[in-house]
Amino acid sequence: MSQPWSPDSWRALPIQQQPLYPDAAHLLQVEQTLASYPPLVFAGEARELRRQFAEVTQGRAFLLQGGDCAESFAEFSAAKIRDTFKVLLQMAIVMTFAAGCPVVKVGRMAGQFAKPRSSNDETIDGVTLPAYRGDIVNGIGFDEKSRVPDPERLLQSYHQSTATLNLLRAFAQGGFADLHQVHKWNLDFIANSALAEKYSHLADRIDETLAFMRACGMDSSPQLRETSFFTAHEALLLNYEEAFVRRDSLTNDYYDCSAHMLWIGDRTRQLDGAHVEFLRGVNNPIGVKVGPSMNPEDLIRLIDVLNPDNDPGRLNLIARMGANKVGDHLPALIRAVQREGKQVLWSSDPMHGNTIKASSGYKTRDFAQILGEVKQFFQVHEAEGSYAGGIHIEMTGQNVTECIGGARPITEDGLSDRYHTHCDPRMNADQSLELAFLIAETLKQVRR
Repeated sequence: MSQPWSPDSWRALPIQQQPLYPDAAHLLQVEQTLASYPPLVFAGEARELRRQFAEVTQGRAFLLQGGDCAESFAEFSAAKIRDTFKVLLQMAIVMTFAAGCPVVKVGRMAGQFAKPRSSNDETIDGVTLPAYRGDIVNGIGFDEKSRVPDPERLLQSYHQSTATLNLLRAFAQGGFADLHQVHKWNLDFIANSALAEKYSHLADRIDETLAFMRACGMDSSPQLRETSFFTAHEALLLNYEEAFVRRDSLTNDYYDCSAHMLWIGDRTRQLDGAHVEFLRGVNNPIGVKVGPSMNPEDLIRLIDVLNPDNDPGRLNLIARMGANKVGDHLPALIRAVQREGKQVLWSSDPMHGNTIKASSGYKTRDFAQILGEVKQFFQVHEAEGSYAGGIHIEMTGQNVTECIGGARPITEDGLSDRYHTHCDPRMNADQSLELAFLIAETLKQVRR
């Protein structure tokens, strides 16, 4: 890994989880077109997120990262983006106000199209076709035409990401995120729930605080009327990512300008692989999913490659163990990181290790298991004298029934009511808000 880096140096190394395009010339043409397009984000924005990551790593803030398991072309709408943004705002304000902790907000949005698969193929009723790898690659329909990887989908993903980012920036900076509107962030379908009442009480307290500040002449701060919001996705399709590598005119450093943050999945974190090679050379803050198969020695080697300068804002280790494995696997990893003096941001992905198949046949996640993994994540860090710095969740602002359980419990029989995901089950707004209150209470205890 000490070899010189270039945006295409990953192409000489083994690579996992890549589609097989039937027309190489067409793919090359699309890659060249993408490279000629304007970047989706700017290097200065990625640097600011890296600065905020350093605050989290040093225990002065908390990272909230959430959004769709995989964005889709068919369900793309302003209302869907707005509602997911609303829930993330609600979660952030619950944590900030209840725990007195600044929250860094990162959406799995504007680029989270590709999905790794456990198998290259899918078989139904004796028919075998290429696996669905996300709308950026092929279609979800189980027919031969839909499952052929199509380079034109890369272009459609870019254009949808552009529109999504435009809307997110407008929401964050155009008045929608104004704290004076905190009551209006609630979604209609949770208006009558106990959690909505709990949130409403918190919003009343915020209103009282703002009224006091206004009376004291301290109500004009821009931080009250707008917010910072960043985007992230898994850097899975490296030909797409390479097209957005730009050299910053101020620092001369390379940045992947497809998102503010990129992460490497648990299936693609090979030390000698293409994904690690690509991300070691871009200066965005980056993440690595850390599953139960990770051993301490490999983790330290990976940190050395991806964060050789030991910068506290560079690397986010995203633990995705499963509720029944956190206590067995996470402590040794934390101890290794502490022993070697590595500065990393630890966050919890309580979703991917807790996927089950319901008796009805639906892929789902038990909300109790999600909460259990988060609680254990905090407990392990407290026991090891480390800081549990963030949460990484798959959620939506839609009124879906994809994860069982919660304050207004979804049963296995009820999964079919509004099961809309293209890939993995997501928490709805009610479940997400319940998780936010749990984290807020935990953070309050940790920060005393």
